[in-house]
Amino acid sequence: MRRTERLFQIIQVLRRHRAPVTGQVLAEELEVSLRTLYRDMAELIAQRVPIRGEAGTGYVLEDGYDMPPLMLTADELEAAVLGAQWVAARGDAALARGARDLIAKLTVAVPRELQPVIVDSGLTPVSFKERPKDSFDVALVRQSIRGQTKLALDYADETGNVTRRVVWPFLLAYWDDIRLIGAWCELRQDFRHFRTDRVRKAETLGRFPERVTTLRRKWEAQRRSAKS
Repeated sequence: MRRTERLFQIIQVLRRHRAPVTGQVLAEELEVSLRTLYRDMAELIAQRVPIRGEAGTGYVLEDGYDMPPLMLTADELEAAVLGAQWVAARGDAALARGARDLIAKLTVAVPRELQPVIVDSGLTPVSFKERPKDSFDVALVRQSIRGQTKLALDYADETGNVTRRVVWPFLLAYWDDIRLIGAWCELRQDFRHFRTDRVRKAETLGRFPERVTTLRRKWEAQRRSAKS
């Protein structure tokens, strides 16, 4: 790995970790000596990259640092394209279109030598399961999560019985063959999961009082408690 690539990789590793990263961990991931790692860190700091070194703890990249978004390696680009292809095949219409647009933008934005990684990519997601069709626009769920608005669902259980649910959505989970809405259910006064293919009708209501991140933390805590 050339030094320039290694410097960018150090920044990427630090961005990936929220906690401080020791020099030893960085050196092992980059497959260099500690001496080389320390020289690289000194070079980054000299270039005014806001890296803070904490004695006995490790290195932290301070918030707010922005690096050029398209300085991608071939592995990073293939990961982005593969992920976008997966979303294009399984997302709702708007999300699938966004994924295809992303691939098109990457094709023209990356350096010429990396364009074959996209155009001639040998990676593709494959599924042999038939995905149930949704009877409403799932983009509505994503909009409700972003806008922190309630959803009123006409929801059918496994026997086909339909009930009216008012929910506070905080998560849209994608399986290979189904999608699940994670939400607080006003009827049950608890967290519930709703398959999108069982939603017969959906409409947005007013805002719900809890923050989406707060709901997600409470849901995760409940899951951990149930496992223990």
